[in-house]
Amino acid sequence: MYLIISGTNRPGSHTEKVAREYQRLFNERNLVAGLFSLVSFNPLSRDASFIQVEKEILQPAKKIIFIAPEYNGSYPGVLKSLIDNSDIQNTWYYKKALLTGVSSGRAGNLRGMDHLSDVLHYLKMNIHYNKLPISSINKVMDTEGRLDAETLKAINQQLDEFLLF
Repeated sequence: MYLIISGTNRPGSHTEKVAREYQRLFNERNLVAGLFSLVSFNPLSRDASFIQVEKEILQPAKKIIFIAPEYNGSYPGVLKSLIDNSDIQNTWYYKKALLTGVSSGRAGNLRGMDHLSDVLHYLKMNIHYNKLPISSINKVMDTEGRLDAETLKAINQQLDEFLLF
């Protein structure tokens, strides 16, 4: 099972729109990929709803795509909290991950993807080498949340490789 995690809790973010584009591209391949958004989820408390999400959404996933926006040169704390408060072994160990960074700047959250990679490696996850930085998101995405042709080409290549990973 594939899972796409939109790594921010900001409503209406570019990150969630990018995650939806990934999901659409899976659908075009006749593959199912779940989408988990942190917008209405509280990862700070390991309560019954957290455990339910963990068991029904996170743990069944074998390959996980992290869409991570740049927050102050790294990735969002809400995503780190999700990871930190989870049952680490049953949720993350030995799974495969794909990383995509999103930023309005020119680096596409390269530094944040490196930080996230370090954490995921610590959790014994296998990370695909093709980490895609999507820079200048406000220029490559239209008002309806669709990405330009060049960005879609890069994502399609990344997904083709990840499906074989």
